[in-house]
Amino acid sequence: MTTVIAARKTLGRIDLPESVTSGLRDKLIEMENPSDNPDLSTTRLLQAFASVLDTEDLQQILDAGRHPDTPGVTLLTGLPTDPNLPATPPDGGPAADKATYVSEGTVLGLSALVGEPYGVHSEKDGQLVHDVIPVQSGANTQTNMGSTVFLNFHNDIIHDPIGHYTLANPDFLILLCVRSDPEGKALTYYADARDVVSRLSPNHTEQLRQAQFQLNAPGSYCRAVGQVQVLSDVTPIITGPHEFPEVATSANGIVALTRAGELALAAFQIACREVAHEVALRPGQALIINNRKGLHARSSFIARHDGSDRWLQRTYVRRSFWNSRYRAEQDRRLL
Repeated sequence: MTTVIAARKTLGRIDLPESVTSGLRDKLIEMENPSDNPDLSTTRLLQAFASVLDTEDLQQILDAGRHPDTPGVTLLTGLPTDPNLPATPPDGGPAADKATYVSEGTVLGLSALVGEPYGVHSEKDGQLVHDVIPVQSGANTQTNMGSTVFLNFHNDIIHDPIGHYTLANPDFLILLCVRSDPEGKALTYYADARDVVSRLSPNHTEQLRQAQFQLNAPGSYCRAVGQVQVLSDVTPIITGPHEFPEVATSANGIVALTRAGELALAAFQIACREVAHEVALRPGQALIINNRKGLHARSSFIARHDGSDRWLQRTYVRRSFWNSRYRAEQDRRLL
């Protein structure tokens, strides 16, 4: 894949200095599991981040979540890490023997700066922090458990009985690297919708803007109900104004209802590969990913399943819970 340097900036980068790294570590090292009391914890995490970040870096992080013309993905380096890590959990986590919660505090602190972190019943049992780890039984799947296959360009979507899988989905994802894969070859990709659309023909763009596609529910949900496909209502792939398009796709499969739609979808996937930024995440690095401005993907890689495997932590973030309030649980960050 080739990274395209477009006129617009679709990949941002913030390199935090050692003073911030150590300052955050000192504040997070004694913290209890922040998921136990998320509202209190996110308040304290906001205080911690604001006290050590300088104004420029803090503004860049805030801007990633509030302006339509900012980069769709931002790489942060220099984040604190846990001093001692247990083995990567073979079942996809969370690790029962993790002694400190620096990584959890880091990923939730970043999430609180961008918006509101939340959990979903059908994803990782409603946990606020998702451990993204290769699992042997899911090695060949189009899910976060996979490793042997390329994980297709997609948005993170949420199955919804009303048929609209994007209404309650995250506005942002935060992906934090806890441990790299042993060979250091796993790559994360991000294709900004603005770059993708610029590569498509007008005809393919028009086809993708028509309601002639169905998204398959995430693999975790399909497995839970014992079905291969649980399809959404008919939907377009691209919506919104030309200069700020929004995309909606699924990793677990998309059904095009017309031949023209199939051809446009194939061209769309090719365009994603042509314009994608690629990042090899290392411990102490995180990606702030806009889940509506673009799509992300992951390369295949070798998983050993011996405790040394790649370990990311992920959060789902929304700017507002208002249009998903029909799913909200009272006094809980859970849909």
